Order: sequence, then C-alpha cells, then structure tokens
Amino acid sequence: MWLGRVKEVFDAPILRLGPSQITLWTIISFVLMLCALFFIAGKLRKVLVGRVLVRSKLDVGARQAVGAITRYVILFVGLLIIIQTVGINLTTLNVIAGAVSIGVGFGLQNVAGNFISGLIILFERPIKIGDRIEVGNIEGDVIAIGARSTTVVTNDNIAIIVPNSRFITESVVNWKYTDPTVRFRVPVGVAYGTDVRLVEKLLLEVANENPDVLDDPPPGVRFLSFGDSALKFELQAWSTSLVNNKWRLISALNFAIYDKFNEHGIEIPFPQRVLYIRSAAFESKHAVRDE
Repeated sequence: MWLGRVKEVFDAPILRLGPSQITLWTIISFVLMLCALFFIAGKLRKVLVGRVLVRSKLDVGARQAVGAITRYVILFVGLLIIIQTVGINLTTLNVIAGAVSIGVGFGLQNVAGNFISGLIILFERPIKIGDRIEVGNIEGDVIAIGARSTTVVTNDNIAIIVPNSRFITESVVNWKYTDPTVRFRVPVGVAYGTDVRLVEKLLLEVANENPDVLDDPPPGVRFLSFGDSALKFELQAWSTSLVNNKWRLISALNFAIYDKFNEHGIEIPFPQRVLYIRSAAFESKHAVRDE
C-alpha cells in the first residue's frame, strides 16, 4: 500500500513542458545522472592527461588543454543524452533557451565572455600551464586554466584568479612562450675617470661566476651613455633557471657587482649638483660701496 503511495508521489507531475511532464522522479534521476556525468568526465580527463597523453610528445600545457576540451565535449554530449533519457523533449526547451539567451545578453555577458575566452586560450594556447606571465600588475606562474578563469601563483605563493577575458583583451607578457631562455639586463653606473675596459672585464667576471647565468648565449656588457653623474653600463646575462624569479638573479648580480667594484676601488657615484645662489640685494649693496 505504502509503495503505491510513494510511487504516486514520485510520478505526480510538477511541471509541464509541452507534451513532457516533469515529475519528482524526473528531477531526482536528472540530478543523479548529472552528478554521475561530472564524475565520469572528470575521471576520463585525469586518465587521458595522466596516463594516455603522457606517453605522447605533447608538453604539460598541451595535455591539459586536450583534457579540458575533451571534458567539455563529454559534458555537452552527456547532458543532451540525459535530457532525452529522463523524457524531456528538447524541442520544448526553446522557450527556456530563449530566456537563457536574454539572461546571457544582459546579466551573464561577462560569464559568457570569460567562457569563450577560455576556449580561445585552450585552442590557440597564448598561455599554458607552467608559463611565466605578466598581465597588468599581476606576475606569476600559470597553474590552472579553467572555463571561466585562470589561476596564477605569484612568488609570494599567493594564488590570483584572473578572468580569462583579460588574456584576450589585454597585452600579456609570456616569458616562456617560444623559448625559456631569457636575457636579463642589469644597469650600473661608475664614476668619470674609471677605466672602462676594467669595468667591462669585471662585469663579465660577475656574470661568468654566477651559476644561473648561461655560457651560451654568452653574457655581454654595453657602454650605454655618458650620464650627468656617471658612465652608464649595462650587464646582459641569459638564464633559464631563474625565469620564474628574475629579481633573485638581478639581486645576486647586483651584490656581486658591488663587491667586485669595492675590491678594485671602482666608485659607484651618486647624483651631485652644484648650486650657485645669487642675491640681487647683495649685488646692489656691493655696487654702491664700489662707487
């Protein structure tokens, strides 16, 4: 008796969409199958990225992109199958689709824009997982690219969630886009009268003694200009190991340059100005005395 009443409760229509009736059992089965779909799609993505594609020649970013796109396709196709399975006719969803499109046009345009930008990022791959990027005032390593946003971790180990649309509409600096080898520039000034060839020799020694500076391409020194208070040089050094922490390498080179210059008595000048103060009253007083 009670089983029949329970069945009546589950089969009682709650909502009607054209010829389709939405019952409590329809909603429960839809939710259960939807949860199973997300679980299966996530597992297949992990297997594809972690076991299948790892045997290919694709890098980590490409594997993650393929895995994400595959997950989206499985979710889309699976959702269509689930809707048909629970007995909802897709043709009856035209009105709902129209309402959703209006909502996207007004209230969800940023969400839709970020989702489309995420798909563009996954297909075109201007950035990928593991890249060192700069967008606006944000600098860090890309650790995840999602449907709506990308996660960037800074050197302070702070995760910043960046909307995907920023990577499409703004200028992005990607330190590892084509080649992880990056040239670092360290400006330095010395006092006038310093042996410039000695400065060049010492700067090259500093670069060659640093284990994070590459021998090929070799470091170089440029004599930039004759400044107001100093002769301006620039040490150019290539590195791959500290691309994700460029200030660490620049700081190490600056410390070494300072010690090397002190060792050889080379002065690093500071800006100096000579002021001449002239008083009109003082000059007129002396002129009267002279008369």
